[in-house]
Amino acid sequence: MLVTDEKHCVLCGSPFVEVHHCFEGTGRRKISDKYDLTVYLCRLHHNAVHAKPNQGWDLELKQMAQKYFEEHYGTREDFIKAFIKSYL
Repeated sequence: MLVTDEKHCVLCGSPFVEVHHCFEGTGRRKISDKYDLTVYLCRLHHNAVHAKPNQGWDLELKQMAQKYFEEHYGTREDFIKAFIKSYL
């Protein structure tokens, strides 16, 4: 998991959280689970992240997830094979 604190929002520290898959859509949620590319967000930030895909916080979380993948699981090429493109 990108962030191991399951009790607080990674963006604001709120204790009311839900899991956010950094990559969603057809098959990508399962791949996110496979590589632990999830974080915890409060409802407000979760909705905000989904409201602006590939921008702002969503892009930052995707970049953080890609860096984590490359440090723990494989190369950038491996990441692109799994998630279609690079976010870095």
